[in-house]
Amino acid sequence: MTHFLQSPAWKTFQEARGHTVVSDRGQGWEYQAIVESGTGNTRLYSPYGPTVTSPQAFDASINSLRQVASSHKATFIRVEPVGSLSATDLRQRGFKPVTYQQLQPAHTLVVDLSASKEDILAQMSQNSRNLTRNYAKKGLAIQHSYNPDDIAILTSLLSTVAARNHITTHSTEYFRIQAATLFATKSAVLYYATFDGTPVAAALVYDDDTTRYYAHAAADDTYRKLSPGTALVGQMILDAKDKGLTQFDLYGIAPNDDPRHPWAGFTKFKRSFGGTSLTYVGAWDLPLKPFAYTYYRLYQSLRRRLR
Repeated sequence: MTHFLQSPAWKTFQEARGHTVVSDRGQGWEYQAIVESGTGNTRLYSPYGPTVTSPQAFDASINSLRQVASSHKATFIRVEPVGSLSATDLRQRGFKPVTYQQLQPAHTLVVDLSASKEDILAQMSQNSRNLTRNYAKKGLAIQHSYNPDDIAILTSLLSTVAARNHITTHSTEYFRIQAATLFATKSAVLYYATFDGTPVAAALVYDDDTTRYYAHAAADDTYRKLSPGTALVGQMILDAKDKGLTQFDLYGIAPNDDPRHPWAGFTKFKRSFGGTSLTYVGAWDLPLKPFAYTYYRLYQSLRRRLR
């Protein structure tokens, strides 16, 4: 199944950011890739792509990507294949795993929406199920919006969370461009929870023909006892069911149950909604200019050590 980051909607968003986006397809394969300029190099990056049906189809897609990369004088190709491929398949073809920076999550959790609403609720933890059913009794109201101006609700909450937890998020401009491009085609929607008319949690989800993706979220810690984030996700799942979608992708979990993992907290939160774990092969680079690529990897390593 083709991921949202391989969709025409995502292409429109990336082009609005000023990126060149290329695509191609053939028997058993297809891809969309972004031409990105980094420190001293250009790379061709295919997020959650190519989508392939076999290793042979993957080879055909890489032949196409090589030709495009050559025309852009790219240092390397970066892929996150979706389909029947293993790490061994990639290593045998000269790919190197990307372990030095976080890209798209290699592990996620997917809720099957083909079940009845009661069965979907039954898969949730007791706490998440009760909050989904009864959030209005706690004074919470949940709304959704396709108005690009309302993205400020999310960016304001995100900036507060970033300052509190000392983390870096996407820029406000990044989200403004998403709202301007994706809301118009209903490829994304903003959900937010209010208490006494005040926004206390918000989330941005992406929608394609089959799946809703839980992409970005933030909540006001002042209202954590109300658990607005839990109510928000529960309602987004039920609304996706009503929309006729077949999956809700919770978009990124820790690879294991290690309580010390940086993602342990929100992984526990996401697992409270049920779902089935899904693992991708991850991000891999194919160097096209070995010397320049080695310099790039050394530079990235140095940056990590200086942080």
